[in-house]
Amino acid sequence: MVTLLSRIFIKDRENTGDAGVRQAYGILCGVCGICFNLLLFAGKLIAGLISNSIAITADALNNLSDAGSSIITLIGFRLAGQKPDSDHPFGHGRIEYISGFLVSIIILIMAFELIKSSFQKILHPTPLEFSPVIVGILVASILVKCYMYFYNHRIGRQIKSAAMQATATDSLSDCIATGAVLFATLLSHFTGLLVDGWCGILVGIFVCMAGIDAAKDTINPLLGQAPEASYVKAIEDIVLSHETILGIHDLIVHNYGPGRTLISLHAEVPADGDILEIHDLIDRIEHELSEKLGCHAVIHMDPLKQNDVETDRLKELVLKVVSAIDDRLTIHDFRIVQGPTHTNIIFDVVTPYQFPLSDQELKQKISAMLRQENPSYYVSIDVDKQMV
Repeated sequence: MVTLLSRIFIKDRENTGDAGVRQAYGILCGVCGICFNLLLFAGKLIAGLISNSIAITADALNNLSDAGSSIITLIGFRLAGQKPDSDHPFGHGRIEYISGFLVSIIILIMAFELIKSSFQKILHPTPLEFSPVIVGILVASILVKCYMYFYNHRIGRQIKSAAMQATATDSLSDCIATGAVLFATLLSHFTGLLVDGWCGILVGIFVCMAGIDAAKDTINPLLGQAPEASYVKAIEDIVLSHETILGIHDLIVHNYGPGRTLISLHAEVPADGDILEIHDLIDRIEHELSEKLGCHAVIHMDPLKQNDVETDRLKELVLKVVSAIDDRLTIHDFRIVQGPTHTNIIFDVVTPYQFPLSDQELKQKISAMLRQENPSYYVSIDVDKQMV
């Protein structure tokens, strides 16, 4: 049904990299989610009141919270699609993450209330009413939630939306939770065992887990998580496909919301090359990155001196020294300045996070090892963190 609606209401629906198409998909799925969850809420509430089942009633309230979550997601997609302005030059895309975080908070609150009420049901159990209508409503709920998981997961992957993937996870957990409620109802009818409260707690745990997962998926990009390795490789492949580019470093990927990415990097170029030709090449690479990856790229040129015997010899020495300390260390921006009494060796060293040495300790250790080779070496080091 959602696929059919997308064909009717979304123009150029295959172009999922376009911000307008992403927004249209988000609004469509949000509206469908509201409608489905309201129908499930009404059906389960009636079934819960008839059967006197706290688990079914609680599951109905969970669907009502899901409808509220869909409304928040819908508003989030709408606001995230606003154009950039003077106060927000990179757009409003992160609102989608904020709306997803609000949804996760609602889910966690509902999970807490459900577990609390289910605990009371365990302390004071009451018999459950059984009817084919109740079973039919629960089975229909499982089928609807399975369908909601399918379309949210599929479209969430297509438009790369963490919020929709979280909604899909929530729908899948609802399938399992409602299955537990159905199990409790059938078990009570055929065996007389009252496990309604325990199943309610089980439902609450599943809802809580879904809320925690949703919170993680939305908090991480807000805090600034590392880009995917495949995205970094795509950047490297595009830039290094040009022969003039000798290497890249200091790559930083800024995420300002889905489909709103800014990248910056340093491109190493020959120091003796034509500056105008290299500058034109850098402009073309920036445009290529923008067209292929849908990002805004800023590239800084770093000139490298080539075919200098002493520079190459000392660079090999420095690489040997840093590898002896830790083979995860890398260097860039290497250059030397030779004088009559000493040689200045200047470079940046890149360390991984949770590196055991402090920046100052690392500098001192590298300097000491190089000066053991030759006391006339004066070393100037900047320490960078591995950003990707």
